[in-house]
Amino acid sequence: MQSGVVRPRFTLDTNLLVYSVDQGEPVKHPLAAQILLAAPHVDCWLTLQALSEFYWAISRKRIMPLSEVAAQIDDWLMYFPAAAASGGAVQAGVAHAVAGRGSYWDALLIATAAEAGCTLILTEDLQDGSTLGGVEIHNPFDPGGGLTARVRQLLGL
Repeated sequence: MQSGVVRPRFTLDTNLLVYSVDQGEPVKHPLAAQILLAAPHVDCWLTLQALSEFYWAISRKRIMPLSEVAAQIDDWLMYFPAAAASGGAVQAGVAHAVAGRGSYWDALLIATAAEAGCTLILTEDLQDGSTLGGVEIHNPFDPGGGLTARVRQLLGL
């Protein structure tokens, strides 16, 4: 880490995990893979929910054999701290969903990340620049085809 650079604790949404292994996404695959390679070296946490959704998405789309999916999840659990949903996170997710601030599953993932101290989530599935439960939402993909300057700085790239 560079001296004087303050990087927030952050998490990754399921879509980035999927893109990191999905070679059928020629633009997003290498970018997501770059994020997943750099993220263990900074303050990035994963949620058990995102890992579970990754398993479901990859197995449903048949992107890779299930044994490889399991091995990938094992690797990520070795290299990243992981946060589990608490009763409070479930309540927060329900409250956000009932108030119309997002889907229950997105709100649960964000509430879980917030409880782990994350203040930022990288995702393309939610409104870039908005905040939910104290967690800022940032789309890591620059419209020009690369990673945003903020993500490059966050990851020390």
